Amino acid sequence: MAEQRTVFNRQDFSTLLIEERPDRLVVLLNRPEVRNAIDQQMVDELHLVCAALERNPKVLIIAGVDGVFASGADIGQLRERRRDDALQGINSTIFVRIAKLPMPVIAALDGFCLGGGAELAYAADFRIGTPSVRIGNPETGLGILAAAGASWRLKELVGEPVAKEILLAGLVLRAEQALSVRLITEIHEATELMDAAHALADRIAKQDPLAVRITKSVFHAPAEAHPLIDQLAQGILFESQAKFDRMQTFLDKKIDKKSAKKSDTETVHRK
Repeated sequence: MAEQRTVFNRQDFSTLLIEERPDRLVVLLNRPEVRNAIDQQMVDELHLVCAALERNPKVLIIAGVDGVFASGADIGQLRERRRDDALQGINSTIFVRIAKLPMPVIAALDGFCLGGGAELAYAADFRIGTPSVRIGNPETGLGILAAAGASWRLKELVGEPVAKEILLAGLVLRAEQALSVRLITEIHEATELMDAAHALADRIAKQDPLAVRITKSVFHAPAEAHPLIDQLAQGILFESQAKFDRMQTFLDKKIDKKSAKKSDTETVHRK
């Protein structure tokens, strides 16, 4: 199947830099003057990205410019929000949408990854970082709570004790601490971070795209949906042409290896 390409109107984006490749989309948070703080415009633009990836699924790599992922939500806007704004779930809605994208999401973290920035990273399927990463949720110090996913995602990611230190006591993790609790899974120098993100995307690209999409959906299904959802999903994949082609390729390689080994043995015996 030929790779589809999404046409983005550059005029629609002022807070994001976008690079599209055949099998992935790279999005850079681009508000360096405020350390890539997430404002309403960035949220709106991220919705445009999600809409495109829902129509044409690809791996998404999210990073920030100028050595910062995202310093949090824009405090200037946050200061003016009231009850009705909170009930709209401005940030939580986009982060849920990102988490539910059909293909995996990779967050490449550098420097500050705080508040809403951290919650955006938590919504990704993979998080890798640099030695300068600082990740956490200082919301309670500002008189609010981390209401865009951290209050429930973080416990799933790092366990209750560490989650409470971050959420209730304002702990900000350095890179090695984040790695030790598996909040990030790799540490790379800043100059190598995007190469590492693309290397991870390359590994994903080697898998069957439909199998990856369905596996992600099954992985995030509620406990009560198992094992029925696993069986139904497997039933779909058992009928896919990719399953037959990939398994036949595996078997052919196995036969070729046996033939090569037998040939080598016969050559040794003749000598």
